[in-house]
Amino acid sequence: MTTATSGVSYDDLVDRVRAGALGPDPATQRIAVAFTTRQAVRHDGRGTGYRNEVLSLRLAEAVGSCAVEPGALPDSAVEDCVGADVARLLEHPLPPVRVAALDAYLMHVLPHTPAQGAGTLPLPAGSSLEKSRARAEAVVGLLDLPPGATVLVVGVVNSLLETLRSRGLRYVPCDLKGGETEWGEPVVTDALAAAGPCDALLVSGMTLGNGTFEPLRHHALAHGKQLVMFAQTGSAVLPRFLGHGVSAVCAEPYPFFWLDGGPGVLHRYDGSCPGGGR
Repeated sequence: MTTATSGVSYDDLVDRVRAGALGPDPATQRIAVAFTTRQAVRHDGRGTGYRNEVLSLRLAEAVGSCAVEPGALPDSAVEDCVGADVARLLEHPLPPVRVAALDAYLMHVLPHTPAQGAGTLPLPAGSSLEKSRARAEAVVGLLDLPPGATVLVVGVVNSLLETLRSRGLRYVPCDLKGGETEWGEPVVTDALAAAGPCDALLVSGMTLGNGTFEPLRHHALAHGKQLVMFAQTGSAVLPRFLGHGVSAVCAEPYPFFWLDGGPGVLHRYDGSCPGGGR
C-alpha cells in the first residue's frame, strides 16, 4: 500500500473516494446484489454461543461487508442498496450501509494483492472451532509483544482470548454488549476508557460501523501502541490506515470462515510486505 491510497482519517478516505482519487467515479459504480447473512453458533466444547449479522454489497467481482448488531438492520436497507450507485450509498443514513459501500468500492479498485501489501495465508478446512482457532492464530501472530503484556480486545472472540492466553499475554475483553467471556471474565463496554493501561489494541473491524474506530486509532497514534485489526467488516478499508495508527490488519472478505467447512484464505498486512508503506 502506498500513501497515495491512504486516508489520514476515515472521513478523509471517504472524501478521496467521492472525488474519484482512488479509482473510477463512485457515481458510475452500481451495486448489483445486496444481502444479509445471519448466523448463530456454539462450538463443540464451548459453554456459550453468539450470533452474527452482516450486510454485504456486491460491486462487479467484489463484495464489501459490515457487521451489525443482530436485529438492528431494517429490512429496507437491502432494498435501498440494490441498483444504487456507490456515491449515493456513501451518504446513506445508516452507517453500516456506508461502510459496506466503501468496502465494496475499495475491494473492487484495491483488492487484496501483494502489490497492496497483502500476504496471503491459507486457512485450512475443518470444523467451525478448528477454523476459528486457525484464524485466531493468524490474527494474534500480528502482535509483537513480550509475555505478560496486556492487550485490549475490542470485539470478544473466545478463540482470540484463548490464543492470547496460550502466548502468555494478558487481555481486557471489551464489547458493547458487555456480559462475560467463556471463562467468566467481565467484559467492559467502554473501549477508550479501558485502553489506557493496555500495551496494545486488538480490534474488530465492526468498530467502523459503530463509530468507535477513529477514537481507538487516535489513541494508538498518540501513545505509540500497536493497533491490530481483525476485519470481516471493512477488510478493504482498514489496510488504508497502515502507518496512520493501524500497525497490522488480518483481512477476511466474504465468504467468512464460519460459512463453510472447506479451505479459505486470509490476507495479512503487517507493513513489511512490498508496498506496505510503514
